[in-house]
Amino acid sequence: MTHSGTTVEDALGSLTLANITLDRAYAVCRAIAKREAKNFYYAFVALPPPRRNAICAIYAFMRKADDLADDETVPMEERRTRLDDWIAAWRAASAGGSTSDPVFVAVRDATVRFQIPLTLLDELVAGVTMDLDSAKGDAPDTYATFDDLYRYCYLVASVVGLVCIRIFGYTDPRAEKLAEETGIAFQLTNILRDVAEDAERNRVYLPIEDLKAHGVALDDLLKRAKGAVPTAAERALLKEIGRRAERYYASAQALMPLIDKESRPALGVLVEIYHALLKRIERADYDVFSRRASVPTAEKLRILASGMAKMAWARFAG
Repeated sequence: MTHSGTTVEDALGSLTLANITLDRAYAVCRAIAKREAKNFYYAFVALPPPRRNAICAIYAFMRKADDLADDETVPMEERRTRLDDWIAAWRAASAGGSTSDPVFVAVRDATVRFQIPLTLLDELVAGVTMDLDSAKGDAPDTYATFDDLYRYCYLVASVVGLVCIRIFGYTDPRAEKLAEETGIAFQLTNILRDVAEDAERNRVYLPIEDLKAHGVALDDLLKRAKGAVPTAAERALLKEIGRRAERYYASAQALMPLIDKESRPALGVLVEIYHALLKRIERADYDVFSRRASVPTAEKLRILASGMAKMAWARFAG
């Protein structure tokens, strides 16, 4: 998982236990999400304030876990220790203990308010630790089969979806499997976009069984010339992953009518932005090496404007 170099601490300032009100804690989480969430934040804005606050709190929690796991200036063992200490502090806070961490204050409130099982947050952190634990020594991080990759995607993305639908609101249990598969669609899109960047970090998330099926050697990805366009075999490999992602996006459309009306525009914004990213990769014939695919801000704002209009209509009609 990749992101910019700023950390959660940048948003915390000089907060102490004495001056952390719930409103202030949520404000810190909103500031983190606004600065760092990129695609996600456009969807957050399309939510009513209480749901938006909760989503921002969960994002800030995830972001802190990522910061601890991905800080490559810190040795691996120290990262594990810091993450373990942070998890212990969260568990104490979630059990009602005193905390000076505004993210913990906000997340604790959100989990109660929206009945989010704490086991889901444990799974979120387990996804982060997979990147810390999967490779040994100088060996690259890899996944042997698509089933192995699916498990990783489940922990880092599907679990997010399972948290989000509790904030969005739903009653039909079918929503849970659909939310899981929507997370898979998003993470496969991220994996496609970040193939070159991940390879530079000694990570290849494309399943080894798929590399072999398409005649692509692992070293072809890890040691390729920077910016070199993909070979025909690499394009075919990436296209197969893209087709899988497309199948999972169908679950996102099936999920839409199962969540509360006032939350559907936010989910729609998120799905449309991520799907637009996949479409850009497809239109580039899966050349994710010579330039990084992205959805232009103007297009995101157009999608957000449509989502905000739908949210306003949902409130008016509801």
